[in-house]
Amino acid sequence: QALSEITNVEPWVCANLIRLFQEENTIPFIARYRKELINNMEADALREVQQTLEELRTVAKKTHTMIQKLKKEGKLSGCLFTALLNCRTLEELDHVSAPYKTGSKGTKAQRAKQLGLEPPALSLLQNPMELNLFSYIRPNTKGLSTIREVEAGVQHILADIFAKDKDTMDFVRKLCQQRYICIQSALAKVSSKSGNEKDIDKFQLYHEFSCNIKNIQHHQILAINRGENLKILTVKVNIPDGVKNEFCWWCVNERWRPKQFLKPELMRLLRNSVEDAYKRLIYPLLCREFRSKLTSDAEKESVMMFGRNLRQLLLTSPVRGRTLMGVDPGYKHGCKLAIISPTSQILHTDVVYLHSGQGFREAEKIKRLLLQYNCSTVVIGNGTACRETEAYFADLIMKKYFAPLDVVYCIVSEAGASIYSVSPEASKEMPDLDPNLRSAVSIARRVQDPLAELVKIEPKHIGVGMYQHDVSQTLLKATLDSVVEECVSFVGVDINICSEMLLRHIAGLNANRAKNIIEWREKNGPFINREQLKEVKGLGPKSFQQCAGFIRFNQEYIKTFCSNKKTELGSHALLTKAGAQGKKKSKPTPCASRLPNPLDQTCIHPESYNIAVRFLSLIGGNANDIGKSDMQQKVNAVIQKEGLEGTAKRLNTTVHTLQLIVDGLTQPEGFDIRTDFDKPDFKRSIVCFEDLSVGTVLTGKVENATPFGVFVDIGVGKAGLIPVRNITEAKLSKVKKRRSLGLGPGERVEVKVLNVDIPRLRITLDLIRVL
Repeated sequence: QALSEITNVEPWVCANLIRLFQEENTIPFIARYRKELINNMEADALREVQQTLEELRTVAKKTHTMIQKLKKEGKLSGCLFTALLNCRTLEELDHVSAPYKTGSKGTKAQRAKQLGLEPPALSLLQNPMELNLFSYIRPNTKGLSTIREVEAGVQHILADIFAKDKDTMDFVRKLCQQRYICIQSALAKVSSKSGNEKDIDKFQLYHEFSCNIKNIQHHQILAINRGENLKILTVKVNIPDGVKNEFCWWCVNERWRPKQFLKPELMRLLRNSVEDAYKRLIYPLLCREFRSKLTSDAEKESVMMFGRNLRQLLLTSPVRGRTLMGVDPGYKHGCKLAIISPTSQILHTDVVYLHSGQGFREAEKIKRLLLQYNCSTVVIGNGTACRETEAYFADLIMKKYFAPLDVVYCIVSEAGASIYSVSPEASKEMPDLDPNLRSAVSIARRVQDPLAELVKIEPKHIGVGMYQHDVSQTLLKATLDSVVEECVSFVGVDINICSEMLLRHIAGLNANRAKNIIEWREKNGPFINREQLKEVKGLGPKSFQQCAGFIRFNQEYIKTFCSNKKTELGSHALLTKAGAQGKKKSKPTPCASRLPNPLDQTCIHPESYNIAVRFLSLIGGNANDIGKSDMQQKVNAVIQKEGLEGTAKRLNTTVHTLQLIVDGLTQPEGFDIRTDFDKPDFKRSIVCFEDLSVGTVLTGKVENATPFGVFVDIGVGKAGLIPVRNITEAKLSKVKKRRSLGLGPGERVEVKVLNVDIPRLRITLDLIRVL
């Protein structure tokens, strides 16, 4: 119920999700194979629910520990127990339990209770007619020596009771929702004297800033928090006096109205207690809660946006069948070159010095290499010296220097390439190659198969996020790892050729299981079908259930392998008959007893194979025709006649499962979900920053999306910004399914230049349309 309230997801879906997560199901598996249990939710929404569930579990666990601790120490009263159970957040739990922590010198209320002032405080609320505060005066006791001290003690106890009461807190929170509460930031006095001018300038927008907490943007919160941490800004939450006045009136006249008539001096004490509770305890708590909620929402949105950007980048369409030259640009140490074959093999590596007066001589070398390997596509990393290197290649292409080759080039982000080039994985993969040359290989492979290459790099180094160092690193890592797992799983991997690195990220697998799969493959030869996965050490029924649907088999390759194996087996059998009749029969090889299953090349899960077989017999189809037009016609004929629901009922299955079976049978062999996504932009010429003028219309590629706008690479060496207000629904293509108005990395857009600020190298753009 709590999960449903926080996430706005139906209670029945939340109940199913709690069970699915408890049973250790992965997000890709749930999103693809359990659609009917989750009302067809997308992976992003599932991640949000999973994170909220984790937070609630953390609160529940900490509350339980606190209750046990207080019970043991004999401090647990009935109302404290209820107050603890009502806590929904760690802030509330902290507020309620702070006074009882060991080492705390106790609150003012606790000290007053130790002086024996709890009975008169309760009496004021329950039975004020018999209350005489003067009888509690003890002239020689500190805290009780005058009537003023006694009243102060009673006031502290009452304030504590009010601030821990659930109804009182619910009322004040509700009041806040209806009022204008703003967050304000100002330049800190200390920083204006001693701070670094450059840092202070960065936060110029927030030197005198005020905004309603309902309207403040996530990126503004993260910026304010960073400024506060650097001691450049001071921040406060402003709750209007109206809230205090209405709250105090309600407490005295409604919630804490005395049971009997109150003498004027006691009435004054009650009013003072309510005001004290609000000023000293409730107001600071509300401010902490608002700040905490704003920060937590901003962090989540920042992490989610990073996740969305990362998914878009990982699912960039691969460029197959081309020989590529990767170029890692540099000045003094030269540009590193790597030529890779269409199957990702390294054909040649070299270093050329284009920017030290030897450019003309080096052009001959580059031409010779391109012609030798018949390579007409150059991939340039976007780091240091990228613009000069791009200009160099663009100039040679314009002069038709590489003829007869028609050479094109593209720029690719090299974020994380240098980190990867010195990693243990890179040393294992390219042991004989200098780390500088490894980054050129990585740059070329990022175009050839972005997913396979980018999974080798820790996601946060890929450079598509904002404020990633300011947010919870645990949440960031969990989300990004989950996005990588989702992308790799949904694209699928061919188990017989994929790398260990790619396998690790398949749902249900990890580094250990991936290693065992590779070892099994090396020892026993290729996998023939999904069932054989069960023979891999450490891969139990649960792991098999999670990963099986995302693992593919190239049927042609397996058929060839099996027919070769049969020939070998035949000749081996003749030899055995002739020469070794006395020996025991040897076990048949796996290939003799195992047959390939055409359904293993599809996204259909083994748990639905029997339904798929029944569906095939219903339409009169053959499993060997999967992905052919004949199969498409047969499926369409039945579905048009009976409809999806009718057919599903007939097969005693759900519509979602049947839809997956239909997709699996009709998608062409080797189908790749990434074909719907954008390919790199190949160019022949260059545009300079100085060429830009207001009104120029250009096409570009989204480089990064942030909460305040989208950065677009328009090919001038500096990304332009489309402010978020210029991105409207009307300008976005209807074809692409969108959860938000966001544009992600890799999407191609048409933009118009609104402003060019040459001294600051800033370009402001307007979005015309998404291409």
